[in-house]
Amino acid sequence: MHYVNTIVGQLRSMAEGFAASLPSIAIAIVVIIITAIVARFAVRIADAMTGKSSIRPSLKNLIDTLVKLAIWLVGLMIALIIMLPGFTPASLIAGLGIGAVAIGFAFQDIFENFLAGVLIMLREKMRIGDVIECEGISGKVEHITLRETHIRKLSGEVTLVPNSILFKNPVQILTDQTQRRHDIVAGVSYDTDLDHAASVIRSAVEKIDGIDSEKGVDVFASEFNSSSVDFTVRWWAGSKPRDMWVTRDAVIRSIKRALDDAGIEIPFPYVTHTFKGPVPIGTCKQD
Repeated sequence: MHYVNTIVGQLRSMAEGFAASLPSIAIAIVVIIITAIVARFAVRIADAMTGKSSIRPSLKNLIDTLVKLAIWLVGLMIALIIMLPGFTPASLIAGLGIGAVAIGFAFQDIFENFLAGVLIMLREKMRIGDVIECEGISGKVEHITLRETHIRKLSGEVTLVPNSILFKNPVQILTDQTQRRHDIVAGVSYDTDLDHAASVIRSAVEKIDGIDSEKGVDVFASEFNSSSVDFTVRWWAGSKPRDMWVTRDAVIRSIKRALDDAGIEIPFPYVTHTFKGPVPIGTCKQD
């Protein structure tokens, strides 16, 4: 009976303590609700302030996230102090100091991606809308968060890439400039006058719409291939993937048409059979 009375007394004291703390809990809940409202309005104010400037979308996302995070940290700390009167910011810092090593090991990847996300948002390159290639992943950057980057592949799928991958590995930004250089290989037969063929190819490419004629068209004899002498043809056009496919299609069609009109052969592989001895020819028996 003594143990039962002890347990009943402890439960009664816990219930009384909980009832006494209900006003503090209610006030803390109100503080959290106010924090959510303030955070929402603060983000809107930040959007209004940054919307009038030429700030990059990724940096704008970073500012919104940091504003929201700062307000929530302050609001949650106030709510904890109201619920737990003995709680102070100093005790929170001391607690974090004790568990920092364990938390660091447990959430190493999360912290790594978080810091990489901040640094990616701060740097000027790799803006939202750029087409990039990294570690076999290629596509258009749609959204950058503190944890991951959303890359829309050219075939339509979305790939969620951890920010640490984009930060630690080389990233090729295909649309960093409005134009980029494209190239193809065109072959002509060995009996062709190469100077004449180069002139025909250059003229065919220069008249295509979408080609930057001011930067010129390069036609270089580049290789003695098995059945042809190959020219490397280079030109400047839009940097977007569709610009590459459109101008590449137009260049190939124009070169093919011009070489046909000039009577220049575009060879296909020839196979020559060499026999070192006489080839026996069988005789056919007639019935």
